[in-house]
Amino acid sequence: MPHTLTADRSFSVSDPASGPYAVTAGADGSMWCTLVHAGRIARLTPEGRLDEFSLDSDSCGPSLITAGPDGALWFTRMRDGRIGRIDRDGQARSYPLPVRDAGPYGIAAGPDGALWFTQLHTDRIGRIETGGAVEEFPLPVLEGAFPSMIAAGADGALWFTLNQAHAIGRITPAGEVTLHHLPAPGAAPVGIAAGADGALWFTEIGAGRIGRITMEGELTEYPLPDPSCRPHAITAAPDGSVWFTEWATGRIGSLTPAGHVEEHPLPDPDCEPHGLAFGPDGALYVALETGEILRLVRGRG
Repeated sequence: MPHTLTADRSFSVSDPASGPYAVTAGADGSMWCTLVHAGRIARLTPEGRLDEFSLDSDSCGPSLITAGPDGALWFTRMRDGRIGRIDRDGQARSYPLPVRDAGPYGIAAGPDGALWFTQLHTDRIGRIETGGAVEEFPLPVLEGAFPSMIAAGADGALWFTLNQAHAIGRITPAGEVTLHHLPAPGAAPVGIAAGADGALWFTEIGAGRIGRITMEGELTEYPLPDPSCRPHAITAAPDGSVWFTEWATGRIGSLTPAGHVEEHPLPDPDCEPHGLAFGPDGALYVALETGEILRLVRGRG
């Protein structure tokens, strides 16, 4: 029986041009969202109140965000080369990287109690401890591989996408790197998430596919009905399905473990959905770059 997806409620940010970009669930039960064009972080409480917290730079470009092991939210500042931290009360600080224009982008909590992040412009993976100490690991790639999003795998390693090298990378907490090149030409992977099946699932924004890679490196690719839909971010549901944004067509896609694809149109086809995450209430929250956070409720059709 197919899934249905209903737009239950939308929450508008104070400035539609601020660009809601990535969203994640915090330890406080709230959903937290980056406002990439405004230098702010938004918090959506379980009661439906939307708070916004200004950072120390309007142009820092807060991008991806994740819950940290210390109960705070950690995020990348793509445009000024810093890693940010904000606590549940909205108190923020940031830590500089060795290279200012490194372009930190993806970020995930690792099994070692640190935060791991990608650097778009230096072909490196970074690691930052909750106290602010930074370590960097160069990747064995040609210049311009564009490491993008990153996720913790079930094997204790971190897995990441290499957008311009058309590959999936794996790095251990000790810094050992393995690369898996994708067969689809121009795949350009971006989003990546650990699935309930123990594999990593990722989007191929260039080829219009969803990919799956096992801990052993076995690859499977699933073509989407519209190859030009530009799948961007991806997240896993407890039932084994994965959900992803199609930002070029204003839809949310879902894929079952058996490979069945469904597409769910959003109310505005031009809303540019970017990040998405399941909340503690079981709803799916989507950041729309046109200025809203959308709450979606799943059901069975």
